[in-house]
Amino acid sequence: MANGVFIHREDSIYRDTPAVRYHFPKQYLGRAQACIGDWILYYEPVKVRQSRGYWAVARVESIVPDPDQPGMYYAMIEPGSFLQFSTPVPFMVDGEWVESGLLNEQAKLSGRAQAAVRPISTQDFIRIVNLGLRDEDELLPRRDLPADNRVREEGEAFHFEARERVQQLVSRPLRDRAFRRTVLDAYDARCALTGLKLINGGGRAEAEAAHIRPVEANGPDIVSNGLALSGTVHWMFDRGLLSLADDLSILISRHVNDRDSIAQLLNRSGRARLPARSADHPHPLFLGWHRENCFKA
Repeated sequence: MANGVFIHREDSIYRDTPAVRYHFPKQYLGRAQACIGDWILYYEPVKVRQSRGYWAVARVESIVPDPDQPGMYYAMIEPGSFLQFSTPVPFMVDGEWVESGLLNEQAKLSGRAQAAVRPISTQDFIRIVNLGLRDEDELLPRRDLPADNRVREEGEAFHFEARERVQQLVSRPLRDRAFRRTVLDAYDARCALTGLKLINGGGRAEAEAAHIRPVEANGPDIVSNGLALSGTVHWMFDRGLLSLADDLSILISRHVNDRDSIAQLLNRSGRARLPARSADHPHPLFLGWHRENCFKA
C-alpha cells in the first residue's frame, strides 16, 4: 500500500465523482493499484481558476475496469472515507513546495508534478493533511446535542504526528467538524432555504451543516452532499418535511400542518441559495436519494 495524489478538476473530460470514484487511463494503473487500501489526496491544478490545491482525502477501496471505455479504469473510493479539507492547501506554503517529493536534485519542480496519478511520501502526505485539517475555526464549536442528521462537534485536535495517527481520518468527531466548516464556508454561514445568517456575540454561526444523504446511509463528507440550514429547517429536512428538486426548487411535504407559515419562512424565490462554486452545489445524486428515501411527498 502507498499514499498517492489524484489530480481532479471540475471541467475534466474524465467521469470523476470524487467521493465515489476516480477515472483514469491505463498508463496510471500501476500507480493507482499501489494505493489500494491506503489514503490519497485530491489535488486541483494551479492552472484552474481559484484552484483549491490539495482539497480532500479519501481511501481507495479497489480498481475496476471501465466497462464502457477499453483502457480506462476507476479507482473506487471506500464508502465513508472521503473527507473535504476545512482548509484547502495550496501547492506552495511560505515559499516552499508542500509536496517535496516533486523536487529534483537541483531543488526544482520536476515533471512528476504533471502526472495525474502519482505516489507521495508519508511525510508529505501527513504534512498536507495537517495543513488541511487545522483546528482553528471561528464558526465552532456549537454545543447542540447531536440529533438525527446533525453534525456532532466534540473537540478533537486535527494533528497527525506519526503514520499511525492517519487512522484518525475515520474519526467521526473530526470529520463532523471539518464538514461543518466546509459547508458553512461554502454557504457563507447562511441558511440555504431561509436566507437567514445569524451570528451570536461570540462570532458563532447559528446555521448547522446537514448531510443530504446521511452518513448512516453512506453519505460522503463533501460539500455537494451538504446544506447550511437553520435549526428548525434542519429538523424538517431530516424528517422529510422539506426537500429539494434537481432544479433546486424547495419542496414542501403535504404532511406539513402549517404550510402557509412554513412557506413564509422560506426563500421568496422558492429556490435554495447556492454556494459560489458550482462544484459545491447540491448534487442531483444526493438530492434524488433524499427525495426517494426521506421526503414525505
